[in-house]
Amino acid sequence: MSKKELENKIIAAIKTVYDPEIPVDVYELGLIYEINIDELNNVDIKMTLTSPSCPSAEELPGEVESKTKALEEVNEVKVSITFDPPWEKSMMSEEAQLELGFM
Repeated sequence: MSKKELENKIIAAIKTVYDPEIPVDVYELGLIYEINIDELNNVDIKMTLTSPSCPSAEELPGEVESKTKALEEVNEVKVSITFDPPWEKSMMSEEAQLELGFM
């Protein structure tokens, strides 16, 4: 399996994680900044939250990690949170913006 194929599987897994306050998955919300896969299929995911005081701050990264780790091709998973750059509505996909009535 190529890195691109694995990345697509990881994205599909991440798209099953929803912000409990918004009916859109964390990928379409633009909360996933980076997905890095090394040669041993260890995955490093850099993500953010809609705000530093997000009530799901504990749950979302753990859910992203467990859904990614559940893929049999994936070895280790590390999810780190960053607020640089801070998340804003423009980071959402068009699909998410339409869903939430921003377009």
